Amino acid sequence: MSKLRFNITMTLDGYNGGPKQSLDQPLGERAERLHDWAIKVKTFHEMHGEPGGERGPNDDVLRQTFDNIGATIMGRNMFGGGPGPWREPPWQGWWGENPPYHTPVFILTHHPRDPLVMQGDTTFHFVTDGIESALAQARQAAAGKDVALIGGARAAQQYLAAGLVDEIELHLVPMLLGAGERLFDNAGLDLKLEPIRVIDTPEVTHLKYRIVK
Repeated sequence: MSKLRFNITMTLDGYNGGPKQSLDQPLGERAERLHDWAIKVKTFHEMHGEPGGERGPNDDVLRQTFDNIGATIMGRNMFGGGPGPWREPPWQGWWGENPPYHTPVFILTHHPRDPLVMQGDTTFHFVTDGIESALAQARQAAAGKDVALIGGARAAQQYLAAGLVDEIELHLVPMLLGAGERLFDNAGLDLKLEPIRVIDTPEVTHLKYRIVK
């Protein structure tokens, strides 16, 4: 069976988003530097259809993070558009007409909506019947490849607490937020983690673990 691989960037004090997240500040206050390490690298540029970008260890890690991914899961807050029923005109995500995922993406939400077909092989599917259903649909769409779980924190907490995650990859950025969206609250305390890899760079430390079941 394909793996469910969770990856996310977080601060030293355990936050993956700052306080007061909004459409204007999707990462929240003071959190704009969280993904600086990724924005610079060649793989990130390629995923967004752009030339250039730096090579090196951070680029190698980001490329490996998305190797063999056939489908993606994210929470409603990460997809965005505000809480509650979908508004008009329909929100299409933060990423423009050609999102960087290039796979079917399954959005956890309480509010139904027709699939949203974008450029570059990305289709957003809106799942209203729970995390297990989203994972089953993602695995079917992945056709034997792995499934990426990319956040946000509340979606990750549900999958971790349910024991459905196979691997965790944390990109640990040397900054403190002190408030905001804390990654591992309510994620369960009985996870047994087996280290796979540690890669340290000046911008970020990449930690990868297998969850022992």
